[in-house]
Amino acid sequence: MSRPVIKVENLSKQYRLGGYGTGTLTDDLKKWWCKVRGKEDPFLVVGESNDRSKIGNSQYVWALRDIDFEVQQGEVVGLIGKNGAGKSTLLKVLSKVTGPTLGKAYLKGRVGSMLEVGTGFHLELSGRENIFLNGTILGMRKKEVAKKLDAIVEFAGVARYLETPVKRYSSGMTVRLAFAVAAHLEPEILLVDEVLAVGDAEFQKKCIGKMGEVSDEGRTILFVSHNLGSMRRLCNRGVLLENGGMSYVGNIDTALEKYLSGGGSENGQANNNRIKFERKDQLAQLTEIAIVDAGGEAKSNYYYGDDIFVLIKYLITEDTRNIAIRFSLARNGELLFLTQDVDRHENLLGKKDAGEYSTRIKLPGYLKSGLYTLSVYIIEVGKIREEKIDILQFSLDDSNTDTTNKSYAPDKPGLIKPGLIWEYIDFPVHAI
Repeated sequence: MSRPVIKVENLSKQYRLGGYGTGTLTDDLKKWWCKVRGKEDPFLVVGESNDRSKIGNSQYVWALRDIDFEVQQGEVVGLIGKNGAGKSTLLKVLSKVTGPTLGKAYLKGRVGSMLEVGTGFHLELSGRENIFLNGTILGMRKKEVAKKLDAIVEFAGVARYLETPVKRYSSGMTVRLAFAVAAHLEPEILLVDEVLAVGDAEFQKKCIGKMGEVSDEGRTILFVSHNLGSMRRLCNRGVLLENGGMSYVGNIDTALEKYLSGGGSENGQANNNRIKFERKDQLAQLTEIAIVDAGGEAKSNYYYGDDIFVLIKYLITEDTRNIAIRFSLARNGELLFLTQDVDRHENLLGKKDAGEYSTRIKLPGYLKSGLYTLSVYIIEVGKIREEKIDILQFSLDDSNTDTTNKSYAPDKPGLIKPGLIWEYIDFPVHAI
């Protein structure tokens, strides 16, 4: 039976905004006096959740609040959440870069962590010296590190710069070396933050493949990534964080579904990738946006070959001219395309009668695995009347394709994955 190698109990982390260290001398004296009198720390009962959409009134903010979960040996667990949810802070606490305000975290075994660019490296030392330094920190002997040196250098692709001080490295080189060191020095627990996004596409594939190998060897991985397709393929479970709190821990597919269906804007009501907006007193306004399948059901997860449609409804309150609807689609933060209704229907630039309009657009069938975000606009000649940036998200998994020829290209490069038809018009005919 597997045993927990990471155990987090009621973990909380509080920060004081606009200050350094733990606080002022007055704050420290208040804490000391309460401790002497046997009373609760007064600063633990103040503070607000880490909600970036609100300004707040308190000097204190809880970056993490009451986090509680376990990770078993050999599991790959993904930390999921929007920017500011507390993912990086949690990894820093587990890596002992910073301590918790409340609660405890237990880690059993050697820990290799890859957090911010340059973390764990001495910038004045060379790449070679930093490799041995990290091995020493992990408790490895010099001979053990030397056996891994060639594999680390080859994986990172820094052979030419091995004797150069790390401060001369680009951010990409630093990330490559940091991951190579963390993955090859055989820690029992590997903590990886989203710094993988700094590397190029080829290196990201190598990293994902290496993490798969590490998992197969029975080691434990806890990592943060916004590439939900890779997270779904690698992870057994997911931990969903929201404004510093933990909203779900369990099956990775369920965690991703909850994360994606939790999207929406302040003035809209989201329900599993369908948002309806309150009507306003304005000339043109969006009333509903959805990402649906062929049957009209709003979903957040799709597979290659599924029919995916964007549904947009909007209202025009009085007869007008030159109003158009536009939407853009991005994959993992990179814009794929932008389209608008007048591209194929120039007559829509003419007069539009007052009333409610509904349009459905079928997305192309050659999208690759990844996290897709949708932005929708109402435009008029020369200006934008309304915009909903990254209003909805959905994930696509293409691992169900090419089952007969994956040995040739298990993960085809490129932004799209068209299912092209190869028609042979000439080939040699062998005599029987």
